[in-house]
Amino acid sequence: MNKLTQQQRLEQGLTLSPAQIQAIKMLELTTLELEIRIERELEENPALEENYEAEGLSSADDEARGEASEQDWELGEYASEDDIPAYKLRELQERQAKREEVPFSASAPSLDELLMEQLSLTKLTERERELARYIIGNLSAEGYLDRSIYQLQDDLLFKVGIEASEYELRELIKRIQGLEPAGIAARNLQECLILQLERRVEGSRLGIALALTILRHHYDDFVNKRFDKLCASLEISQDELSEVYALVAKLNPRPTSGLGSDEESRMMQYAPDFIVSEVDGELTVALVHERELTPLRLSPTYVAMLEDVQQGSADRKRREAMTFLKHKVEQARWFIDAVAQRQQTLRQTMLAIVAHQHAFFLSGELSDLRPMVLRDIAEATGLDISTISRVSNSKSVQTDHGVYSLKFFFGEGITNDEGEEISTRQIKQALELLISEEDKHNPYTDAELVDLLAKQGYPLARRTVAKYREQLKLPVARLRREL
Repeated sequence: MNKLTQQQRLEQGLTLSPAQIQAIKMLELTTLELEIRIERELEENPALEENYEAEGLSSADDEARGEASEQDWELGEYASEDDIPAYKLRELQERQAKREEVPFSASAPSLDELLMEQLSLTKLTERERELARYIIGNLSAEGYLDRSIYQLQDDLLFKVGIEASEYELRELIKRIQGLEPAGIAARNLQECLILQLERRVEGSRLGIALALTILRHHYDDFVNKRFDKLCASLEISQDELSEVYALVAKLNPRPTSGLGSDEESRMMQYAPDFIVSEVDGELTVALVHERELTPLRLSPTYVAMLEDVQQGSADRKRREAMTFLKHKVEQARWFIDAVAQRQQTLRQTMLAIVAHQHAFFLSGELSDLRPMVLRDIAEATGLDISTISRVSNSKSVQTDHGVYSLKFFFGEGITNDEGEEISTRQIKQALELLISEEDKHNPYTDAELVDLLAKQGYPLARRTVAKYREQLKLPVARLRREL
């Protein structure tokens, strides 16, 4: 006979409130993305409106905003420059100076747009255009097609409802591979290099033909630099093989490089979120465009309507109206609080980073960059590590020495024999320099690199050197050897 038993189990979980979720999402936005988000929220939520009083403007003033320049509104009621108080002129000049020094470039066309624009110049049916757009949409940031034909077929069938044959997908991939940049839509590095060589016009035809033969039929020996085996198999001299390596070295393993597809390039397309500058030996921190962010408030009209409905009789229509109004007002309040909390969190985080990396912000020298991890900033600000991670992942700062991603300032380090803290970034720079200056006919092994770094004051284990070398995308000594 089966027995029914009851059990009690105590579990600990974390449930985020809508306000907390809103605040988290806000942290991940860049400054320009936040401006767009504010505009969208103003359009969608009538309980949220611009706070004219915070700007010293009235609603009537706002109606005429399109007829006056931004500077006219900054000057307000002053008739001439002589009437403007000195503090107001100084504020305007400082704000304009900050705008002028923030690098900003218009967003370049995306890779998808560039490729579809080229395809539009060819004869394509509407079906082929839609299939091509889907294939292009599956290209990686580096320009590779990582999905197989069969995976594309499944995706198209189940996600888009299009049944595509293997033949038509292969033909479309070939057409896309014929577009610029050369090597686009390759399935792997081998195909990427072959696609570029097939269209190459510079260099001798014999050299290009030999390189294509090696890449197509002896690729494994080529990438592993088995020089003797290649020379014997192809019956060529080491000089001829050396010319092939020199030719392939000129090709681009990342077809999209230079198109702003990587994270750092995308970041540089936008204005940074912070400006850190030195004034008389002191560092100042400013949030870019903070003053220009639209000030927000709850709509007094909506608040009054909610109060009126709450005081009335509780019939069905009033309850529905009260639910609607209450939701909109609460949503607006959450949004206002989230924006304010975002600004405060960003300011706290940037101030802590500047305090920790004070020497670097003054000098711009990599040797002044201190080891710093997320926990250091979390402890300095009292914020959660995940919060610091969200802030640093998508933000950048303009300094007197250039524009940097906030992630640039984070990195572990070691302590040398003299008790000095050394950033891993500084160690990697030293490692990269050693490898760049080595004799390519007899490159350094990892063990030799350990000894050379130790002489420079960087005591490391061999496995650590190997890890840093791999992070720098530098191959082992055997693969760095040249003829």
